[in-house]
Amino acid sequence: MNKIDFQKRLIPYGVISLENIYKSFPDFSYKQISRWQKDGFLIKIKQGFYAFADQKIDDYFLFLIANKIYEPSYISLEKALKYYGLIPEEIFQITSVSTKKTNTFNNPIGSFSYRHIKESLFWGYHFISNSNQKVLIADAEKAILDYIYLHFELKTENDFKELRINSNSFNENINLDKLNKYLSKFKNKKLNKRLEVFLKTIQND
Repeated sequence: MNKIDFQKRLIPYGVISLENIYKSFPDFSYKQISRWQKDGFLIKIKQGFYAFADQKIDDYFLFLIANKIYEPSYISLEKALKYYGLIPEEIFQITSVSTKKTNTFNNPIGSFSYRHIKESLFWGYHFISNSNQKVLIADAEKAILDYIYLHFELKTENDFKELRINSNSFNENINLDKLNKYLSKFKNKKLNKRLEVFLKTIQND
């Protein structure tokens, strides 16, 4: 097996799983992966997942990794808020929610964190695509609700002011009818009250 044929066949996947490898090359030797890691051809992302060392690393590829290495999950929380221009700070950790347990994975490419959310709240996301790959990311409204729901310590106007939400981006990106519709699906009275404080903070900004 030579590197050229291997990369040509598998590069469309972006994030390469062992399943992808054995589907394309049934007789492939796992020992070859270890050798290619040592010589810098492959990077191990997580057990069973790899990337080519010359892969262009951008937000989209990081999102793809996040989706692939811990399923089911979708991009949300701080990274989604930054994606929609709602917060000013650069977010280096890729944040997601998942029905699996809370977890974090660090590798040579980045840091990927996941917060657990119950299955009944695993909705409110959509696909974004780049080339032949698709990534799941929260709708802007769901990213806000996920964040407030999981950060239950945020209660007062001062708490929400510290988020430094961009009011202009909020008005441009957030559909209040959709936000309230999503809120009703949470069926959480405490979240209702906290979102009310959050919206008041935005309006007074």
